[in-house]
Amino acid sequence: MKKKFLLLLLAASAFSYASKAQDTVKTTADAPLVLYGSVDTYYKDDLSGHANIPTSFASDNNSISIGMIDLGLKKTVGNASFVGELSFGPRNDQSIPTSGYHIQNLYVSYNLTPKLSATAGYMSTFIGYEVISPTGNFNYSTSYLFTNGPFQNAGFKLTYAFSDKVSLMAGIFNDEWNAYTSAHDVSTFGAQLTITPVKNWTAYLNVATGPTSGTEFDLTTAYQITTAFKLGLNAATFSPSHYGGGFSGVALYPQIAVSKAVTLGLREEYFKAKTEDAGSTYVLAGPLPGGSVLGSTLTANIKAGPLTFIPEVRLDKVNSQQYSTFTDSSLAPTASASQFVLAAVYAF
Repeated sequence: MKKKFLLLLLAASAFSYASKAQDTVKTTADAPLVLYGSVDTYYKDDLSGHANIPTSFASDNNSISIGMIDLGLKKTVGNASFVGELSFGPRNDQSIPTSGYHIQNLYVSYNLTPKLSATAGYMSTFIGYEVISPTGNFNYSTSYLFTNGPFQNAGFKLTYAFSDKVSLMAGIFNDEWNAYTSAHDVSTFGAQLTITPVKNWTAYLNVATGPTSGTEFDLTTAYQITTAFKLGLNAATFSPSHYGGGFSGVALYPQIAVSKAVTLGLREEYFKAKTEDAGSTYVLAGPLPGGSVLGSTLTANIKAGPLTFIPEVRLDKVNSQQYSTFTDSSLAPTASASQFVLAAVYAF
C-alpha cells in the first residue's frame, strides 16, 4: 500500500511539472550556482588519557586531528532546485559505514504550487537539533541524542505551508537510516509539523517510524529571546522494532553573546538507555541498558570572519557505575568522564 501511495505521489508530481513547465522554463543564467562548505580541525584531550565519551566525531585523543572538508552545490531555476553535498575525512567516515567520501545531501525539489513542494533523494534528517556539519552546531562535540538518532534519510516528501507560521511535511523513506539504498523496501514514514508561534521562535514536532528502522518521536525548538540570548531544546524517545530497548532524553542549549565576536553556550543533556529484552542485538552509544548519563558541555564560539575557534570543556556522569562504559587512566571502571576540545572551523 505504501509503495502504491508513493507511486501515485510521484506520478502526480510529474504531471504537475509537465503541465507547468512552459511557465517555469528559464535559462541557467537566471540563478547562480552556489558553492558552500567548510573545513575543520581540532585537538582533544580526554583526562583519562584515552578516548572515553562515545558520542560521534572528534574521537582522536591527545592529537591534532582533522574533521572533514565539506563541499556543497545548490541551484534554483524557476520552481526547480537541487542540492548536492560531498564530504571527505574522518568526521565523514563516522557518519556512514563507508570510507573515502560521503554524500551528505543529494536531492531535487520542485514547487508544485506556491504552498506545496516535493523533494526526493538523500537528505539530512529532519530529526533532532544537531547535524553532521560542524557549521550547523554550536558545540563541537555532539550529544547522545544526535549520535543515536538518524543522520540522513533517503526518500520522497511533500511539504505544505498553511501559512508563514505553520507547515507540514510528510514522506515515505527507505527502511534503514544513513544508507543510500534500502535494505528491503521503502517502509519508513516520516512527518514534521513546523510551528512559529511568535517571531524568532520555531518548533518542530517530528516522527519517523517503520518496521525496520523503529520509531522515534522528537521535539526540536529554538527561541532567539533577545539579540544576545538564545535558548534551544531537543527532546526525543526511540524504540527499536525488536527486543525492546532504545532511549529517551532531553538536551537544553542556552547561549549568550557577550560581544559581536564571542558567544558562550551550554549543552545540558540527560540521556537514558531503556532496558532491553533478552537476546537484544540493539547497539546504543551511551550508558548500559537501564542507566542514564548527565552530560554538561561548556562551549565558546570566537569569530574571526569566516573562521570560528571553539574551545570546549565537557563532563559526563553516569547515574551509577554499574551502567557506565567509562574507564579511568588505569582502565578501571568509573562513573564519569571529562574532555577538553579546541577546534577551528572555516565556513565558506
